[in-house]
Amino acid sequence: MESKTSALDTDLKRQLAEEIKELKKEKNAVIMAHYYQRDEIKEVADFIGDSLALARKAAETDADVIVMCGVHFMGETAKILCPDRKVIIPAPEAGCSLADSCDPVEFEKFVKEHPDHTVISYVNTSAAVKALTDIVVTSGNARKIVESLPVDEKIIFGPDHNLGEYINSVTGRNMLLWNGACHVHDRFSLQGIAELKKAHPGAKVLVHPECRRPLQLIADKVGSTAALLEFARKDDAKEYIVVTESGILFDMEKECPEKTFIPAPAEDAECQCNQCEYMKMITLEKLRDSLRDGKPEIEVVPEICQKALRPIERMLQLS
Repeated sequence: MESKTSALDTDLKRQLAEEIKELKKEKNAVIMAHYYQRDEIKEVADFIGDSLALARKAAETDADVIVMCGVHFMGETAKILCPDRKVIIPAPEAGCSLADSCDPVEFEKFVKEHPDHTVISYVNTSAAVKALTDIVVTSGNARKIVESLPVDEKIIFGPDHNLGEYINSVTGRNMLLWNGACHVHDRFSLQGIAELKKAHPGAKVLVHPECRRPLQLIADKVGSTAALLEFARKDDAKEYIVVTESGILFDMEKECPEKTFIPAPAEDAECQCNQCEYMKMITLEKLRDSLRDGKPEIEVVPEICQKALRPIERMLQLS
């Protein structure tokens, strides 16, 4: 796993952090960082959280510039909620395997093949897919929103098959699932987690619902990244095996310094870690440069932006 300290020299990190602080004031910018970002990015961020929570928080600020330290669809979501603001992402090449697993052209065909279905899409999708959607959900509110709909309502759920299967299992629904997955959450090793549990019998297992069903079944807690952090904060155990992207360990250890958090390994991993290489593409240098230059800027076609906003607003009404 990546070291707690960056490969960057401490003095250089301090210098870059100061430059970022000054540029932020000069540009009236706000820095939003996802839980899975590098530690040093979160240290200079104004807000840390899940993707939709960051976009909503950004909309509440009076910043002229929103810097989204995350992957591309997160920048799009911020732009959908803040269409009149400048939204920049320091690494526009940072994609998302889950969002990419749902091509909007193919998804539109799928939706048209089932015209009597309500379309629910996970927030981890492109703006174009959100525009084809009736209701957007997060991993934290998906169950509540599905349960708010009539029991006999026909539902398409996409793109995360594992999350959809989990929601089916806890609600008794039979949603039609798109076959997409997050490459990070889909590759955790059940055997590796079992071995960790033997070595740490008192540790509780925290699992993100984007993980495969067998991992969900051995969990003490299944929940969104924010929910897992909240559980660790309030729970009385001293050790936890964390089955989600290892970037969250920084936040867990910061908020619960008296507890031990053990990252779950990926299958065929050379180290005990499981990181999203896309989330780690943003560096302090890229963040500094994007603030200085005001780019790369996220743009969403206004028509798509308007269509994508409606299912987000529906979600907010239902949740």
